[in-house]
Amino acid sequence: MRRLAQELDTGPASLYVYVRNTAELHAAVLDELLGEVDLGSIRGGGDWRQQLVRVLSSYTAVLFEHPGLARSALVARPSGPRYLELLEALLALLAQGGVPDGRAAWGVDALLQFATATAAEQATRDAAPDAQDEIDALVAAVRGSCAQTHPRLAALGDELFSGTGQDRLAWGFHVLINGILQTARPGATDR
Repeated sequence: MRRLAQELDTGPASLYVYVRNTAELHAAVLDELLGEVDLGSIRGGGDWRQQLVRVLSSYTAVLFEHPGLARSALVARPSGPRYLELLEALLALLAQGGVPDGRAAWGVDALLQFATATAAEQATRDAAPDAQDEIDALVAAVRGSCAQTHPRLAALGDELFSGTGQDRLAWGFHVLINGILQTARPGATDR
């Protein structure tokens, strides 16, 4: 709050007229940036799953572009118009796919958590000065694992690091989407 107040050439107390605390400020900034999420794919035709992955990938890309925001998005509780538009778009696509309402409601939470956590994790890793050294050390440790003591690691070492980040992100979304379709909520009857 002090940094923002300084940037605006005012005192921190002046900002509290507009926001209650830093969390509310972060939520407002997040909502503003959610205007960059491409919701256009929901208007076009095509497979609802692919449309859903495109919207979620766009959301993740927005967070990748703003690393500090990605971390705060894990705990921010946005409630602004852009966040509501995003939720509406995701729920509409899930409904288009025949996902029961209760599953869709819980599923949106899981999908956004996965996207947000992925962006926050990547932002944290990219900020580390020795990030590449840490990745290289992990790859070397896994690929050099002993087949006697770690047979699954030795067999799957290359697979653990295969694929592009975008492919892995899209695959994760598809895993969640398929799980949402197939998994009833505890104690709920689907409509």
